[in-house]
Amino acid sequence: MTVTDLQLPAVTPTESVDWAAIPSPTFVLDETRLRRNVSLISHVQRESGAQIIVAFKGFAMWSTFGLLREYGITGATASSLNEAILASEEMQGEVHVYAPAYSDEDFPRILELADHLVFNSFSQWERFRPQVEAARAAGKQLHVGIRVNPEYAEVETDLYNPAGPFSRLGVTRREFREDLLEGIDGLHFHTLCEKDSDTLERTLEVVERNFGEFLPRMKWVNFGGGHLMTREGYDIDRLIRVVRQFRERWGVHVILEPGSAFGWQTGWLVSSVLDVVHNVKDIALLDISVSAHMPDVLEMPYRPRILGAGDPPQDEHREATETGGGHPYLIGGTTCLAGDVVGEYVFDRPLLVGDRVVFDDMIHYTMVKTTFFNGVKHPDIGILHADGRYERVKTFGYEEFKAKLS
Repeated sequence: MTVTDLQLPAVTPTESVDWAAIPSPTFVLDETRLRRNVSLISHVQRESGAQIIVAFKGFAMWSTFGLLREYGITGATASSLNEAILASEEMQGEVHVYAPAYSDEDFPRILELADHLVFNSFSQWERFRPQVEAARAAGKQLHVGIRVNPEYAEVETDLYNPAGPFSRLGVTRREFREDLLEGIDGLHFHTLCEKDSDTLERTLEVVERNFGEFLPRMKWVNFGGGHLMTREGYDIDRLIRVVRQFRERWGVHVILEPGSAFGWQTGWLVSSVLDVVHNVKDIALLDISVSAHMPDVLEMPYRPRILGAGDPPQDEHREATETGGGHPYLIGGTTCLAGDVVGEYVFDRPLLVGDRVVFDDMIHYTMVKTTFFNGVKHPDIGILHADGRYERVKTFGYEEFKAKLS
């Protein structure tokens, strides 16, 4: 069974949204699309027996956490003290924490907040083990894990490959310390990036081959994130089967912590045209910034979809009059960075100052990675509710910009 085979809630058609009525710039989350995703994730959790928690590094829109709880998603994974505090205050469920390294300053508070605590190395485990043991002796219920690196991944972009050469993330089999396992009751790995369940199945084969001898001593295994189960065509049945078989084979509790799967295709970044200039090509300047508001466009890199716009001719030297009636524009932001450009798109009519330009699929990862670079206006955050009502849930002004500086 794939995503398209499941009976999921209907979503709001983009054609019915009055984009001009939404302030610009704004990240807009569509409640109907989020409900669709969380309904599917809840189905996987129920049928597989795994615990699925939300990874804040990919989706941390806390105004929607009440909706997630409606579907039985009651935990979160944090990568820092700030995210752990947010999980405790707003998610109101289990707090899972993993970071590549913990500082002496932050660790006591992290230890206080965490229900599951994963160490990236045995040296960090040895450093903080006395504090963990003291907390347990005082009555704290705490699961402790070690992250392993199976040295296997199917990630095309090196920047996002946690199992690449010389990775700092996780313990390889060569460096694994069986003599330090006392007090550790779980293993954690994370090697996927927006992958299907067949990749997970192949990854588990390597994990079991490298670390299977230690699994009988464990109570739980965290499969990390990157399980893009809400993408069209994803093999849901395979995921459920793989998780069930692993649980039964090893007698462990399984945890999945996707981020993208929650926010996948759930909303947009609404922008507007501030100016149109010409330098060989027509260039539209928008009230957003690629570097400040869509950094993955430069980091991955990837090309976001713009509603109502198409790709340019493959021959970049063709004039606009040769594009079959389309109107090509380079789309850029308003910072002083020369490379603050999304790319070239073809529109069905000329762009005018004030026109809305709507970027698709801008909720997962994009929102959590924004900055105040150049002090440019930061997009609002809003929700398009199922009844068609638009709600602005956050607006950013000078005080937020100033608070980041000193």
